[in-house]
Amino acid sequence: MFSLLLLLSILLSNYNVYGKLINDFNQLEINSCDLFKGNWVYDDDYPLYNSSICPFIEKQFDCLKNGRVDKDYLKYRWQPKECNLPRFDATEFQKKLKGKQMMFVGDSISLNQWQSLTCMLHAADPQAKYISKRIGGTSIFTFPKYNTSYLMYRNAFLVDIKTENNGARVLELDSLSSAAQWKEMDVLIFDSWHWWLHTGRKQPCQGVTQPLKSTIGVHEEELVLEKVLKGMNKSVYLLNITNLSQYRADGHPSVFGHGGHRDLDCTHWCLAGVVDTWNLLLSALLG
Repeated sequence: MFSLLLLLSILLSNYNVYGKLINDFNQLEINSCDLFKGNWVYDDDYPLYNSSICPFIEKQFDCLKNGRVDKDYLKYRWQPKECNLPRFDATEFQKKLKGKQMMFVGDSISLNQWQSLTCMLHAADPQAKYISKRIGGTSIFTFPKYNTSYLMYRNAFLVDIKTENNGARVLELDSLSSAAQWKEMDVLIFDSWHWWLHTGRKQPCQGVTQPLKSTIGVHEEELVLEKVLKGMNKSVYLLNITNLSQYRADGHPSVFGHGGHRDLDCTHWCLAGVVDTWNLLLSALLG
């Protein structure tokens, strides 16, 4: 059984949003409907974009270009039990962020989601000018038309890493020198999965072409994170896509990722695909 823990916390500063406050962070709702409880349904109107017309998609996420033949994984839409998740409206999303900067901070899972969002925005207005550049460990994607910027800051552990005299690398849990780059952002999105459950070999999901029928349930690490977030005095939102993502073992690149048939990538996600739903939920959170 494939297992996944991906918990995304969202810190919003200097930005007014409609959503649940910190004490209710597990309940992102529309008209009292919990958007995280539901199931995946087949929908011929999906995917939300064609990966072949996203000129900047990274090879490791472009499963179709890497030879994947089955395409059912592109056709599943997340359906909450008691309401409908609004379809992504790129224009409205850009208007909500007009003149603002959104930064993803984390590891390659953050990169996966950042790539998904930029492809979704580009596909909706392919003629719109965009500027893509990289400064150090930060990738910056800008749409001058809306004066919006979407940044990706690669920082797997968030905290600083110190190299000891013996060459050992030690996490400094009370040091966040990289946080200086976060201060100018209007929206900060952190992911927290990759480095919490790496014990032993990764589990393959090769050959899986349909969503799973069941998941392994709640992870202890998830409960710890929720407890920590409840104790914070800042407006933090948890975009808890753990459960809905666990059903989608079919959405991983598997042998159609960065390493080809030499490597099974069952950590990241094909684009288009599951990660687009994370951004749908992000859009709903922003109101």
